Amino acid sequence: MNKEPEVLAESYIDRLIQEELEAGTYSRDICTRFPPEPNGYLHIGSAYAIHTNYTTAKKYGGKFHLRFDDTNPLKEDLEYVNAICEDMLWMGYPPDHTFYGSDYSEKIYNSAVKLIQKGKAYVCDLSPEEVSAYRGTLTEPGKNSPYRERSVEENLKLFTEMRNGAYPTGARVLRAKIDMSSPNINLRDPVIYRIIHAEHYRTGNDWCIYPMYDFAHPIQDAIEGITHSLCSIEFKDHRPLYEWVLNELDTPEAPKQREFGRVNITGVVTSKRYIRQLVTGHYVDGWDDPRLPTLRGLRRRGFTPESIRNFVKEIGFVRNSTIVDIAMLEHSLRQDLKAKATSVMAVLKPLKVVITNYPENQSEWLKIENNSEDKTLGEREVPFSRTLYIEQEDFMEEPPKGYHRLTIGNEVRLKGAYFIKCNEVLKDEVTGEVIELHCTYDPRTKSGSGFNERKVKATIHWVSAEHAIKAEVHLYERLLKDNDGPKEEDERWDAYLNPDSLTILKDCLLEPSMASALPEDKFQFIRHGFFCVDKKYTSADKLVLNRIVPLKDTWKKNS
Repeated sequence: MNKEPEVLAESYIDRLIQEELEAGTYSRDICTRFPPEPNGYLHIGSAYAIHTNYTTAKKYGGKFHLRFDDTNPLKEDLEYVNAICEDMLWMGYPPDHTFYGSDYSEKIYNSAVKLIQKGKAYVCDLSPEEVSAYRGTLTEPGKNSPYRERSVEENLKLFTEMRNGAYPTGARVLRAKIDMSSPNINLRDPVIYRIIHAEHYRTGNDWCIYPMYDFAHPIQDAIEGITHSLCSIEFKDHRPLYEWVLNELDTPEAPKQREFGRVNITGVVTSKRYIRQLVTGHYVDGWDDPRLPTLRGLRRRGFTPESIRNFVKEIGFVRNSTIVDIAMLEHSLRQDLKAKATSVMAVLKPLKVVITNYPENQSEWLKIENNSEDKTLGEREVPFSRTLYIEQEDFMEEPPKGYHRLTIGNEVRLKGAYFIKCNEVLKDEVTGEVIELHCTYDPRTKSGSGFNERKVKATIHWVSAEHAIKAEVHLYERLLKDNDGPKEEDERWDAYLNPDSLTILKDCLLEPSMASALPEDKFQFIRHGFFCVDKKYTSADKLVLNRIVPLKDTWKKNS
């Protein structure tokens, strides 16, 4: 199990809870919940909401519930239920209890009956378009439905018939009777039940009427003993309806809904609807595409639970929506990995080097530190031989001023090995491309020997040709060109996507220690960045690695 997340610093929610504890508002322990709809996968914004609810409950010695808002059979699937449970455990947020809103169907139905009996709900025959037209606008009040004054007896009869399947999908709805002139449109007789003839993944065909979220949510909270329903800011205008439902149902020690700001990240799609469009439109490689901010995508790319938790902790509790630079998330990942990831040598664009004065058919094993930040991680042995590969960019025939890597007649150090000097360049006869370097080495300059007669200005990495492991490497950049996606429903994503968001390098060569790498293992490739073994495409015959982030850190923490 991952280490428990640290709690958020004191916020206005904390102040409210402390006041309530002092006043004895609740006779039960503090209890919060995370209520995802199982119609997609969790993303980085979900992590912020989960962290807020989880850490608030734990700060006060309370309980944290996972409750699936599964009251719409048209969208939900057990696949998403299982994925959400797995992602929350991976993140280190184990719920004290897991519940399903669909298990409360009878209690929610009885609550609706109670409202009808009190004259606070009625069956309406208006079409969805008519309901919308009658609702009015932000500046004009709505008008009453012609069915608003049906008798309690008639409403009970019609609602019972709705439950028994007497009417087709969408034919009638049950609406709360509140105030069609309210300045808050959410209180203008909102629909609280609708007819849907579809099989539910959990309850089958037991029901053909389903409650709306705004009606089911407060009732579910009350059933579970939730004290604080912590929601993102877009639900603030829904809070009066939440409170109206609980008040009309005479709920003792009613839960309280409170809101926190929504966190958006630059260059990242955090709308579940937009992510679904990218997946179903085949713009990306499924819900776990490493370019997506889904927790599955971040995990496959190589982000650690600790880095994500530290990221949301660093943001803190925000009251209003805010935009956070994605560089802050990447910074959190680098800080987490730099002290625990093994540094290995990987040549992504190989250039052959023959050390002409090194004995043929000979090799030696050199010791190299596993991590420069943490010496306790020890050392490993890397083979050195006559034929090596270096990065193409580490040699230039005609270097510009300030270039200190390998050139004709110039010396560099091979990391953990020897000084080498380039003496000859071989080129492709047709293209003129440099294809091989002939170099000599100085055996006196072996790393750790104490040699100090002369110095070099650059150290480059390498792999032994004889011992190299072949791999495919995926280099990821940000998915969006800018920070925004399509504004209209019928717009295509093509114009908004970065065409260089994925580069695949197929002929990479890695040091032989990588032969034992397992899916989701993480490494620092010297000078290239942090990489993770891809669990989707890696097999016994093929090693695939994803670049998580480059080494360069562009995030500067504000003082």
